[in-house]
Amino acid sequence: MSVRVQPITRDEHLAFVAARPSASHTQIPSWAEVKPDWRAESLGWFDATGQLVGAGLVLLRPLPGLPRYLAYLPEGPLIDWHEPGLERLLEPMVAHLGRRGAFAVRMGPPVVVRRWSAEAVKAAIADPAARRLRDVRATSFEPRAGQVADTLRRMGWRQTEPRGEDGFAAGQPRYVFQVPFAGRSLDDIRGGLNQQWRRNITKAEKAGVKVVRGGYEDLPAFHELYCETAERDRFVPRPLPYFQRMWSALTAEHPDRMRLYLAYHDGEVLAAATMLTVGDHVWYSYGASTSRRREVQPSSAVQWRMMTDAHELGAAVYDLRGITDTLEESSHLLGLLRFKVGTGGEAVEYLGEWDFPLNRLLYKALNLYLARR
Repeated sequence: MSVRVQPITRDEHLAFVAARPSASHTQIPSWAEVKPDWRAESLGWFDATGQLVGAGLVLLRPLPGLPRYLAYLPEGPLIDWHEPGLERLLEPMVAHLGRRGAFAVRMGPPVVVRRWSAEAVKAAIADPAARRLRDVRATSFEPRAGQVADTLRRMGWRQTEPRGEDGFAAGQPRYVFQVPFAGRSLDDIRGGLNQQWRRNITKAEKAGVKVVRGGYEDLPAFHELYCETAERDRFVPRPLPYFQRMWSALTAEHPDRMRLYLAYHDGEVLAAATMLTVGDHVWYSYGASTSRRREVQPSSAVQWRMMTDAHELGAAVYDLRGITDTLEESSHLLGLLRFKVGTGGEAVEYLGEWDFPLNRLLYKALNLYLARR
């Protein structure tokens, strides 16, 4: 089967995404507008009959002073990753991007490798001998993922490794926590929450916490809480214009693509979060809260409202995004993992991000620069 890869229009790209059950929010056309420091191109995969059989959003990051780019397909492209002739899908992509001036291609195959149940993760956290999730026996495996990895290595792709002790990847997260919604009632989902989660939701309800949907004008209130959260949890916050740009781009593409929720108590916003939806996949994207009046559990109220609305939208998966790979008590991220495990969902490992160097000298320079950051 011969495959041709070439640029497609935004409408063609969006129609392809809309015809699929789900796709990463980083692979939709509007995501390009969220990343103005990158140039963007929608690519299409056409078979011998001219049918569009794949699509991908490519972000091109220019090198200072040179017409050369890092070509990045976060959590993509959207192709049949388990097709026996995977090479025939990837080789024309690399060739096209090389002609565009790419010195390297980075992609994140949306291929699940293995899963750990909430019970398995809780047992691993309690086990002093368990240091990393990757070393803990998984609840289930996807055998075809190994075949994809073998094909990529044979073609010359290199798997990137997480940087730092927290186990987070350089780009999109390799380990995430998801709550399966498909085939479950809302009562089933609430019953799957651990006792502490259910207790906190009830506390918020009894305390009179009200969760409302916000709009563009409420983003500054969210951002104020988000910056407080960043200082408390030791991460660098994104600026307010980033969220304003995200809201404008995503909601223009689809009115329900991005939602903002705010938890009020006695007239004060105590917690807020953003939610993204593509097809039947819903993400808890960014969360924020103040340290004041935490006893009324505003964050739990926000989460339950988002889960309720996601279920009403027909979500098959409620995705709480990245988790740490480390299980050591000394990690400041372990509390976040415990919080997500309380949903009763599952930890999921994806195949991670892979690089294909086209110019080895420039690629080596890029890695040296990233290592020093």
